[in-house]
Amino acid sequence: MRLTELKTLGELKKAGYQSKNIKDELRDNLIENIKNGISSFEGIHGYEDTVIPELERAILSRHNINLLGLRGQAKTRLARLMVNLLDEYIPVVEGSEINDDPFNPLSRYAREKLMAQGDNTPISWLHREERFAEKLATPDVTIADLIGDVDPIKAANLKLSYADDRVIHYGMIPRANRSIFVINELPDLQARIQVALFNILQEGDIQIRGFKLRLPLDIQFVFTANPEDYTNRGSIVTPLKDRIGSQILTHYPDDIETAKKITKQESELVGSQKQHVHVPELAKDLLEQISFEARKSEYVDAKSGVSARMSITAYENLLSTAEHRALKAGDDFTSVRLSDFIGVIPAITGKIELVYEGEQEGADFVANTLIENAIQTLFPSYFPKIEKLEKQDEDGPYDEIVSWFFEGSGFELHDDIADEDYRAELDSIPPLDKLIDEFQSETDKKDLYFLKEFVLWGLVQFKKLSKHRYSKGIQFKDLYGSYISGL
Repeated sequence: MRLTELKTLGELKKAGYQSKNIKDELRDNLIENIKNGISSFEGIHGYEDTVIPELERAILSRHNINLLGLRGQAKTRLARLMVNLLDEYIPVVEGSEINDDPFNPLSRYAREKLMAQGDNTPISWLHREERFAEKLATPDVTIADLIGDVDPIKAANLKLSYADDRVIHYGMIPRANRSIFVINELPDLQARIQVALFNILQEGDIQIRGFKLRLPLDIQFVFTANPEDYTNRGSIVTPLKDRIGSQILTHYPDDIETAKKITKQESELVGSQKQHVHVPELAKDLLEQISFEARKSEYVDAKSGVSARMSITAYENLLSTAEHRALKAGDDFTSVRLSDFIGVIPAITGKIELVYEGEQEGADFVANTLIENAIQTLFPSYFPKIEKLEKQDEDGPYDEIVSWFFEGSGFELHDDIADEDYRAELDSIPPLDKLIDEFQSETDKKDLYFLKEFVLWGLVQFKKLSKHRYSKGIQFKDLYGSYISGL
């Protein structure tokens, strides 16, 4: 007989069921996972050697946990994944507001029911997915929201005085008994509300309108906080911080490959986009490099952080830009172009906080600068490095391309040009093929034209060519010819 088929306390006792508190539950199931080589935090990338081992040690220590890190570092995701370490079902006294354990009832309702019905007390089963509660800390959160208050309507309906504890309406925390309770952005919670959490974490006492209730609640608390909040909006009061067992620091991905895994996993793409739009690996690398550039940019507020959501939304915008272009041109299939990166600018400007210098330059300028810096960073990984000072008597690998532009009148790439015409335009620069054959001969044919355009953008960044953006596309010119025409 399955446990969930048991309907009364008596049947539960006969089956030999033993209840355990939530911290032991998490600990025991984590131990089993570790022994069997099962990942308890599937889908979290980049934390395998840093955050996850610390989190597992905190669970083994039966600690309440504070995850401290900048925005977009998967803090809430980690807390939600802890649900998988709970038992699939647990028994509760049927009708209980606070998930009373039949073997250890807390509420007056459950105690009276057990006293009246004994082994015939009906039980229900609570699935682990229902054992997760989450609250975003905002300045308007009240003690009544979290802990509870007297309910005058209940008092009137039951004809009870306010001195009777049956008139209490429990808040979110008591209702999360035997569950994981997450408070996001803890420093935003008013200090007096944080103080109300002291005894719950330490003793299990809660006080509602003069009622001194002894409710040793069985809760796994997980708090999240952004270090920036400590100075801008508030702080975690010291006595509360002292009662949180483990504080774990989160971080952004350390390398592009990890960042790409996160973006691929989290981006929400329509099936037709995956089928009809090809994305070269270089384009994916470039997209992630933009976030890395933003995190060290003089224009971006480093303390605020650059969320992983920026890369995710930028990737979605990039594919949509290519799709939009293909639809207008009547192409059934297309590949992402470097010029499509103009479409990711709204994702960048909406996700970064600028410092004063950045505000002065403007969000669009900063976004374009980040894209250009990303190209400049990645270019030497694919082609020979361009030094600022070069010997004049030596031939360089880019001389033929520069000469081609010097002898011509310029080169234009329209944003909405059809794929066939786009390829023909880039094929009209023979030195590009020679350069790629020499240094990137193994390039996939589908990625070839993105790489050609990448060479042009790279030469602009290293002051070999000039680039001019106009309403319908981009114009590339010889650097000196552009200077002379400017005069």
